[in-house]
Amino acid sequence: MNSEQTTATAGLGPESAEDRRVRRSAGMGKAFRAVKARHSAQRSQMDIIADRMIAVASSTAFLVIHAIAFIVWIAWNLPSSGLHRFDPYPFGMLTTIVSLEAIFLSIFVLMTQSREAHIGELREELTLQVNLKMEEELTKTLHLVAGLYSRLGLTLAEDPDLRGMLEPLDPAAIESELTDQIQEAIPHLRARFRHHQGGDGAT
Repeated sequence: MNSEQTTATAGLGPESAEDRRVRRSAGMGKAFRAVKARHSAQRSQMDIIADRMIAVASSTAFLVIHAIAFIVWIAWNLPSSGLHRFDPYPFGMLTTIVSLEAIFLSIFVLMTQSREAHIGELREELTLQVNLKMEEELTKTLHLVAGLYSRLGLTLAEDPDLRGMLEPLDPAAIESELTDQIQEAIPHLRARFRHHQGGDGAT
């Protein structure tokens, strides 16, 4: 390869890398939206009802209506109201209605959170796979740079970090290391918790 070809290749390199980063970012954005859109399209009728109920329950109008209804209900059933008390103190009917409403709303919230958590797990897995792919590309780039240094007769600096970067990433080893660190930290956390509990008890 002559000098002109080398210069042309060097000029295209940064542009290609930048274009690749832009395409990767756009691809990740589309993939994230695709995950959300796919699960939204695959919702069951009960999931749609749950989403609508959560949307209504989280609105300001829902809060205001309930506050007004509770005030009117309690005021109506007070002895001083002079009206027919259909639910006298301690307002057993109101308590039952509110409890049932809370149970159904809790179920709808759990259904929505479970689906959102599943979508979040898929997005995290997608991000992990993309990051692993990027790491492979960076390692390959470092190997190419090291090869160019060798062909030009230059010597790489004796940098342990650089040598480590030239090694391929081992996700299993990283996971094992993190697991060991967590297992080692658990006894210290338990001892600190017992120490705090002992200090509070002594106080």
